[in-house]
Amino acid sequence: MRVLIDTNVIVDALTSREPWNKSAEQIFLMAAHKSADMYISASMATDIYYLVRKYCHDTELAMQTMEKLYNLFGILDVTKKDCIQALTSSVHDYEDAVVCEVAKRSGMHYIVTRNTKDYVNSYVKAILPDEFIERISD
Repeated sequence: MRVLIDTNVIVDALTSREPWNKSAEQIFLMAAHKSADMYISASMATDIYYLVRKYCHDTELAMQTMEKLYNLFGILDVTKKDCIQALTSSVHDYEDAVVCEVAKRSGMHYIVTRNTKDYVNSYVKAILPDEFIERISD
């Protein structure tokens, strides 16, 4: 199974953001055990770095965190075509539309996010972290 893990899930785990951190941390453990092929997009990486650095107030620690993240999750490129197609997407938020285009082009089975309502019109089904964990555990 190939899944794109949304920024909010990654940040929930990295910052222990309650009450969502438990399932997010479990997804990190699943990534470490290679339970599924899990990815973030290159554009998410910069957002995650910014949020982690802001949270920990330490550039070096943020860099180390990103290095560890890159060992757990693959990174999908974001192409010009993804960005252009997102402009006319039925997904209303542009950033989410870009995520959808990347997920579609990269053959993802799911987008794992806390904000499934933002992906109602996505070609790739969005599921909650707990639902993803259930599907992998079955």
